Amino acid sequence: MPKGVPFAPVRTVRAYEGIVRQVEDRIAAGDLRPGDRLPSERELTTQFDVSRSTVREALRVLESSGLVRSRPGDPLGPQVIASTASAMRKLFARVVDSRRLGVAELLQFRMLIESAAGFVAARLASPSELDQLEQALVEMRTAAAEGYEAFSAADVRFHEHVARLSGNELLVLCLDAVRSMVLDLISTKLAEAPDRAALMDRTLAHHRRVLDAMRAGEADEVARLTRQELHHYYAEYVQEQRRSMVDVLL
Repeated sequence: MPKGVPFAPVRTVRAYEGIVRQVEDRIAAGDLRPGDRLPSERELTTQFDVSRSTVREALRVLESSGLVRSRPGDPLGPQVIASTASAMRKLFARVVDSRRLGVAELLQFRMLIESAAGFVAARLASPSELDQLEQALVEMRTAAAEGYEAFSAADVRFHEHVARLSGNELLVLCLDAVRSMVLDLISTKLAEAPDRAALMDRTLAHHRRVLDAMRAGEADEVARLTRQELHHYYAEYVQEQRRSMVDVLL
């Protein structure tokens, strides 16, 4: 241990934090889903063996995190309102805001994990699963005729499908969160894109190449194409002095 670097003080976890952690764990595990009800405040005080004020503090934290909706005295108990995915998005948003992270960090992270998801999917996906991905590409092509918003939604579904083919739920959750954050940061600029038709054509051609590489079992090529296309699509929104953070992944 370097000299002059002290250990940080330790503290006992407060009772309300223990309640928050248990509820968060149940939501993350899927044991509690949106719409489910927690026990009433009275029942929670009994189950956790704490005071009602402690339960109310825990519920206040859970509500501020967007995980539950709570009304004092509600006989039905607090309602779970967020899925694991939405909770992850809120966590990313807090981290990005508190650390003042920008497009460069988010894009670099997305390039890394989305290319990794594609690599794993190319190794693991069965022919029938790739047929389903083919259908997602067909839906993108159909959506292009409806307009850019419909196409963007179909594009997100294609990316989500690839992530799910990796078989790693954590990759799925992280990609959902970081994709939303990147789009939030540059949504105005994307809305002002001069030639959306050309952008949709390029995206379709890229996804065609990715799917062909997956069918061929070329996992490295899938990863490379993914990084390349994300860079092409978003790098122009990265400040020039920070561009090296994403250029290094090409």
